[in-house]
Amino acid sequence: MTLSAINNFLHCETPDAWLQAALENQETLLIDHANCEKKAAATAMNLMFRHTEKPDLLRKMSQLASEELLHFQQVVEILERRAIDYARLSSSRYAASLRELIAKEGEREQLVDTLIVGALIEARSCERFAKLAPLLDSELQKFYTSLLRSEARHFEDYLALAQENAEGDIAAKVARFADAESRLITTPDAEFRFHSGLPA
Repeated sequence: MTLSAINNFLHCETPDAWLQAALENQETLLIDHANCEKKAAATAMNLMFRHTEKPDLLRKMSQLASEELLHFQQVVEILERRAIDYARLSSSRYAASLRELIAKEGEREQLVDTLIVGALIEARSCERFAKLAPLLDSELQKFYTSLLRSEARHFEDYLALAQENAEGDIAAKVARFADAESRLITTPDAEFRFHSGLPA
């Protein structure tokens, strides 16, 4: 999976204004990055508990959860080296807004929608790591670059699982979710977070 495939999947690029805000708020960026890795692991574990009858999902989500927890540990170690307290942050609107679009009824529909949301979150994370890395100090540049391959694979796994578990082609559904994701990225956001939109 290449970055060009991820960029084609997403309906917009991260705005330069967000990148500038990230450079000005690196402590918040790192703390929220740690939160995102922890939440990603929890999401994968939740899918494993809810869908024990799906071997491919169990295998892919098990690997994803393990990798996300490793990334969480790595971010926490970076915070410690930089004497940054891992403080509580409020959640961004991003993931919650996407999850509001998940079907309220029908186990299959809910699963497919959840997997599409996962694909979008992983794709956006990968896109932002790639854009941020050249702008950061050598330690963070090396770390964020090292995350690209796994984040891209997580995106690919989520999308493949969504199609495997759907009754038909998911292109129209993916486009609907991606349009919503693009609006969250390109509209003003009250708080800076790893997945926030334009700085208000």
